[in-house]
Amino acid sequence: MSLYKKHDTTINKAVQALHDRTFYAAFPEHPAPAVYGETADADGQAKFKASLGKKFEELKQANPEGWAGQEESPYLQEPLKISYPMFSVKTLIDRSQTAFHQWRKVSVHDRAGILMESLERVKGRFFEIAYATMHTTGQGYMMAFQASGPHAADRALEAIAAGYEELQRFPNRALWDKPMGKFNIQLNKEWRPVPKGISVVIGCSTFPTWNSVTGIYGSLITGNTVIVKPHPGAILPIAIFVAEIQNVLAENNLDTNAVQLGVDTFDRMITKELAEHPAVKLIDYTGNSAFGSYLEALPGKVVFTEKTGVNSVILDSAEDIDKVAANLAFALTLYSGQMCTAPQNFYIPASGIKTAAGNVSFEEFATKFTDNVTGLVDNPKAGPFVLGAIQSKKTCDRVVEAETLPGKVLLKSRKIDNPMFKNARIATPVVIEMDAAKKDTFSKELFGPIALLIKTKNTDESIQLAKEMAMNHGAISCGAYTTDPAVREKIADEMSLAATPVSFNLTGGIYMNQNAAFSDFHVTGGNPAGNASFTNPEYVSKRFTWVGHREPVKA
Repeated sequence: MSLYKKHDTTINKAVQALHDRTFYAAFPEHPAPAVYGETADADGQAKFKASLGKKFEELKQANPEGWAGQEESPYLQEPLKISYPMFSVKTLIDRSQTAFHQWRKVSVHDRAGILMESLERVKGRFFEIAYATMHTTGQGYMMAFQASGPHAADRALEAIAAGYEELQRFPNRALWDKPMGKFNIQLNKEWRPVPKGISVVIGCSTFPTWNSVTGIYGSLITGNTVIVKPHPGAILPIAIFVAEIQNVLAENNLDTNAVQLGVDTFDRMITKELAEHPAVKLIDYTGNSAFGSYLEALPGKVVFTEKTGVNSVILDSAEDIDKVAANLAFALTLYSGQMCTAPQNFYIPASGIKTAAGNVSFEEFATKFTDNVTGLVDNPKAGPFVLGAIQSKKTCDRVVEAETLPGKVLLKSRKIDNPMFKNARIATPVVIEMDAAKKDTFSKELFGPIALLIKTKNTDESIQLAKEMAMNHGAISCGAYTTDPAVREKIADEMSLAATPVSFNLTGGIYMNQNAAFSDFHVTGGNPAGNASFTNPEYVSKRFTWVGHREPVKA
């Protein structure tokens, strides 16, 4: 049985889910023993620990030109001492070009089957990937499992489904028959979806699989070869994905260099050399805006970026302000604010927030919010695991510097103990009260657990500021709370013009940080936070070109 036939039900369900936009998940997000096996967690942890201090020799990339690795655990603040095979840019490009001419001729059905099979193999390693993610990014265990495992796999499947559908949007062949009176002109026509060439996927340090697999699988399903350039601080999670893709390629007698891992080090990075190489036609990137803008300006490239943004929360009115404060406190605290969708600017009218029980003043809400943050981080059963650890020392420095911003410090950042990792790099959220006149301060992304409570004249000014931040500086998410339908529509309309999705009136177990595959478009591509979206048709259709040929029908 072909791999496509093995997985066609899942692939077709995924295609349908793209249209329905309702809940669909092919990979269960809860690490339950009933789903993944009684020993899956322990086995994954053991395999991760066994990889420490050794060479990662799973890749099917022959004749390494060196070995290196610089990953450090934010929980242990010690090097992992895992080394990876190193290759020059020339070697990576040469091998990718050779593999391209084989991979591009594999049928879309076979490509879909091969890629889906690789995700099934990865599923068996979700727990190993979870521990690898914890000890490279600082994510808490549950987030590390979900985001780098099942959620990433669902995003990869989403890209497979989107590419699979777009490649079959038009027929491969047709008879063109044009009546001309006494005779007809007949042409045999054919159309070929031609991949662009070599794709480079540039990973980030905080979400090494979730932010990379859409580009990897989106390029592979459309017939391109891929060079994965991970962040030097977070290699192992995505290396496992690459290894499993290569395994399935090898089993199907295909060149494993259709996807390669291009590892570098902080002192000798190859990102620019790869990106600027004339053979590279596609680039996927997650990271800071300065480098993303440089990539977008490179001539002759199709570039898909997710950059930095300033995410806002607009507070107008609410049914239950205590639930609002709890929800937003969790959204800020989750993974210490190290998410591109985390809230930063909270716009609150000087007159307060309207509720059924009466007006809640700016000061009252600020107290409720900071009390919820404090209560969460001081809860020994929740705080350390929701916060996780800080991936980069620069983020810790930024949190300290935030207390010197022009405003009133409502809550200072501090370190708490993680009972499992005594040396974990931790910083609890800092909360600053700020006036709306301090636009120069709050118009930049302050990555990490930093919240600015901004006092505005009224809700109209809050909306105007949130829209301005998104249009001028980018935004990936926005939260809003209002019980007034007219205000809700105004927020929805104005933020739509700023190409920013809004999460309205979230309380309970859903947060503005979260995005669901097959339903939520992650980044819109319509403001400076990024020029691409996971996963609309353009995300895959720009990776190939339709080329038509025609020939007269023989008599």
